[in-house]
Amino acid sequence: MIKSRNKISYLIKSKNPTIITIDLINEVATHHLAKLLTSAVTVGDIIALKGDLGSGKTSFIRAFIRALIKTNEYIPSPTFTFVQSYECTIGKICHFDLYRLKKPQDALELGLEEAFANSISLIEWSDRLGSNWLPVNHLAISLSIIDNQKARRVSLTGSEIWIYRLEKLFCD
Repeated sequence: MIKSRNKISYLIKSKNPTIITIDLINEVATHHLAKLLTSAVTVGDIIALKGDLGSGKTSFIRAFIRALIKTNEYIPSPTFTFVQSYECTIGKICHFDLYRLKKPQDALELGLEEAFANSISLIEWSDRLGSNWLPVNHLAISLSIIDNQKARRVSLTGSEIWIYRLEKLFCD
């Protein structure tokens, strides 16, 4: 069944206690999903994104940051600097782009552990960290291109706290 919430038309493809899969029709829907998720975050939250090149990770994060800092200005990708920080009303946001990360240990030099404790951490190419580097309570977002170059399949996977938050957003 296709549902609509906060300007997002989405089809929940599957839902079990740990995964919600949503098909989004275009980039605008991806932006609306990012904006919707901002209402569920707080300092100390970690959102780890993965997906192929061009799957929409950067677009999602830019929309997420724009919503939190309340701007329509361009949000640069930290592909070469690895991390970009922003301030918003609820605290600090750290946007990490790990595409060029050579080995997981190098992420420590970027202030990753401090960001996990003191900011909202958004991580592109989180799979470059390996499985042991992300805290258990992170939200994993996997994006993939479907049907045409505009539609995306988004899988949201998280711990109990994230499942609770996601159910409040999508199922109430």
